[in-house]
Amino acid sequence: MLVNSCSKDKFQTKPKLTFKSVSTERLTAGSTIQFNIRFTDAEGDIQDSIWVQKVTRNCTNSNFSGRYKIPTFTGTKNLEGEFEICFGYGINLGCPSIREPQCIGQNDTCVFRFWARDLAGNVSDTISSSTVVIVRR
Repeated sequence: MLVNSCSKDKFQTKPKLTFKSVSTERLTAGSTIQFNIRFTDAEGDIQDSIWVQKVTRNCTNSNFSGRYKIPTFTGTKNLEGEFEICFGYGINLGCPSIREPQCIGQNDTCVFRFWARDLAGNVSDTISSSTVVIVRR
């Protein structure tokens, strides 16, 4: 996970996340997927955790959720930045792995949900990615 930051005006105590982009909407074995999530935080203490939940429409056995520690960085008031969150499918490039679709003969059609908590315990709203298809091998 990578964190970039810069300062701006007018922010809230509760962290705010905004979905920016996903690197692919069709994930095949041997590749990675990266989500870019913008954030803002008035106190600059969005350094606790980010949660990721995979919600599969056609195969609930493929769902997962996980909590990931946000790397420590120097926070500033009125902080704005971007999280880069990646997963690998059948490849290990330093990203957590995604399991193969769990329903026989079906690809996973899913969305990924994200929310974050700052050091004061304030939790952002949940945001969702666009639809992603994970192709069964």
